[in-house]
Amino acid sequence: MAIGFRHQLQQQLHKWAARAARPFVSWTEPWEHIDPVSFFMQGPACGFRERFFWSNPSGTTVLVGLGSVCTLETDNGDDRFAEMEAKRQEWSERVVSYGEVHQPPLLFGGFSFDPHRERTGLWSRFPAAKLIAPAVLLTVRNGRAQLTVTVPVGGKGEREMERVGRLLDRASLRADAPAALPTLVSDVEEASDRWLAAVREAIGQIRAGSLDKVVLARARRLRFTEPPDPAAVLLRLREQQPFAYLFAFEQDGRCLIGASPEQLVEKAGLTCGSVCLAGSVRRGATPNEDERLGAWLQADVKNREEHQFVVRMIHRLFSSVCEAVEMPARPQLLKLPHIQHLCTPVVGRGCREPSVLRLVELLHPTPALGGSPRERALAAIRSLEPLDRGWYAAPIGWVNSEGDGEWAVAIRSALLVGNDAVLFAGCGIVADSDPDSEYEETAVKMRPMRSALGVMDND
Repeated sequence: MAIGFRHQLQQQLHKWAARAARPFVSWTEPWEHIDPVSFFMQGPACGFRERFFWSNPSGTTVLVGLGSVCTLETDNGDDRFAEMEAKRQEWSERVVSYGEVHQPPLLFGGFSFDPHRERTGLWSRFPAAKLIAPAVLLTVRNGRAQLTVTVPVGGKGEREMERVGRLLDRASLRADAPAALPTLVSDVEEASDRWLAAVREAIGQIRAGSLDKVVLARARRLRFTEPPDPAAVLLRLREQQPFAYLFAFEQDGRCLIGASPEQLVEKAGLTCGSVCLAGSVRRGATPNEDERLGAWLQADVKNREEHQFVVRMIHRLFSSVCEAVEMPARPQLLKLPHIQHLCTPVVGRGCREPSVLRLVELLHPTPALGGSPRERALAAIRSLEPLDRGWYAAPIGWVNSEGDGEWAVAIRSALLVGNDAVLFAGCGIVADSDPDSEYEETAVKMRPMRSALGVMDND
C-alpha cells in the first residue's frame, strides 16, 4: 500500500502544481491499521523535527502528526485567540483537499497559560499561541485509519515529498520498540518553601475577601542519565492512564507530554461540550477505603465549593452562546488510577459560535485552572507562584477548517528537555485550605507522570 500511495501522490502532485490554484494541497486515503505510537516513533528517522500525538479518553479518536508544512503562531498576548482564528481561516483558504476520504485540513497546537507572565528559557519554543499543519497525519477514528499528506505546491513540495517518501518506504510503518527509559540521577523539588508560603498568603487574601479561589502550581525536576524517549513515555501512559487525554507536542527536541483527565471544550457542528473537573482526593488502597474516600469527597464542603466555582462559570458561558444547556444536578465521581475527582459534564445545543477557538478563548482559564474572579486570580498567580507555567495547565488540542475540534487542558504533564523532565501540578486554594494537605494533593497529581517515566513514587 505504501508504494502505491507514494506513486499516486507523486503523480497527483505534478497535476496540482500545474494548476496551482492554492499554495497547499492535501491527499487523504484509507490506510492499513497500524499502532499510532509506532507511527509517532517514525518521525525523527524520516527527518521530521515536529510531531504530535493526541488520543481522547475513549480511544475513539487518535491523531498523530509528523512534520509541519505551515506554522501559525503569535506572541501577541492581548489578541492571540482572535489572531489565531484569523490565521486558521486564512490557512483553510490556502489548502485544497483531494482523495477518497473527506478530511478537513487540521491544525494541532496550544496556547500558553498566561501570555503576560515573563517567559523563561524552559519554554523558549512555546509561544503565546502556536498551531501546526502536519506534513503527514495519521487519523484513527473508531478503529479505521486514514493517512493525509499535505505539501506546498512547487519546489518546496518536492522537497517535502522526499521526507514523506522516506516515511512511506518504511515498509509497514512499524518501528522497533522504543528505547528503555533511562536511569534517574536526581529528583529535585523546585521552591517548595516558596510554594507553601504562597499558599498561606493566598489563603489570607481569600479570607480577607479579595479572592474566592486561586490555583497555585509547583514543579519538580527529574534528571536522567540520558534523554527519555517520548514514545516510551507515551506507551506507559497509554497503559497506565486509559481514560485520559494522551497528548505530546514536540518541536526541536522539547516535548510537552501528559495524560490529562480534563476536557476544556469540544465542538462538533452546533453541539459543544465541556467537563467541570475540580475537587479531588487520592484513590483508596482497598475497595472499602476507596468508597469511603469518594463519599467524603462528594460531601466535603471545601471540595464542593471549589467544584461549584467551575460549574457556575461554564454553565453561565454556555448559556450565553447556546440555545440550551444540559448538565446533571449533582457532580459525579471520576475515578482515575491515582486520584478521583468531582466531575460534572456540560453539553450545549445550538451553539452560535462558529469556531472552537472562540470557545477556548471564552473558557480559558476556568476556575479549575486559574481561580475566581478570573483577573484577580491571574494577578495573584503572577505575584505568588514560583514558576513559569508556560503551556502547563493551558489549552492543547486541534481545530479543523470547519471550526470544529477538541481541546483539553495540559495538566498531569511534563516538559521533556534533554536529560530532564520537569513535572507540574497545581491545586485550588480556598478559604478552608490547609497548605500541607494541598502540597500532598499536588504530589498525588504528579504520580501519573512519575510512573510513566519509570520513577518510583516516594512522596
